[in-house]
Amino acid sequence: MPFELTDLPYARDALQPHMSKETLDFHYGKHHAGYVKKLNKALEKKGLDVPLEELIRTQSGDVFNNAAQVWNHTFFWHRLSPDGGGEPEGALLDDLNAAFGSVQEFKDKFKSDRQVQFRLRMDMAGTECERRTGGREHR
Repeated sequence: MPFELTDLPYARDALQPHMSKETLDFHYGKHHAGYVKKLNKALEKKGLDVPLEELIRTQSGDVFNNAAQVWNHTFFWHRLSPDGGGEPEGALLDDLNAAFGSVQEFKDKFKSDRQVQFRLRMDMAGTECERRTGGREHR
């Protein structure tokens, strides 16, 4: 029995402003859906009809990759919520305070590090492009 793209537990615009409808449409409607389609094609080719978790435990190559991506994306979508957010509590709060001094300091460091990593990747991409093209721009 072919796998289907599971319904989202919220409207496609429900996560705005944190995730736009367009971003969700792309990652859910094209990216995640593509893994489902590729998994079904691979399963048909191999004549397999087993639960998703069993495919992840027992298969390799395309079947494993696509099954794991279907599971991973489904898990991801179902962990997001338009009513989510708030401050951490309990052991997580204690660990963040111990490691960073406060939740706000963790957020600031995470944001700063993410921006540094993004700039480094962009610099590396530009250097690689320049290396491959000898500095010529592609038009």
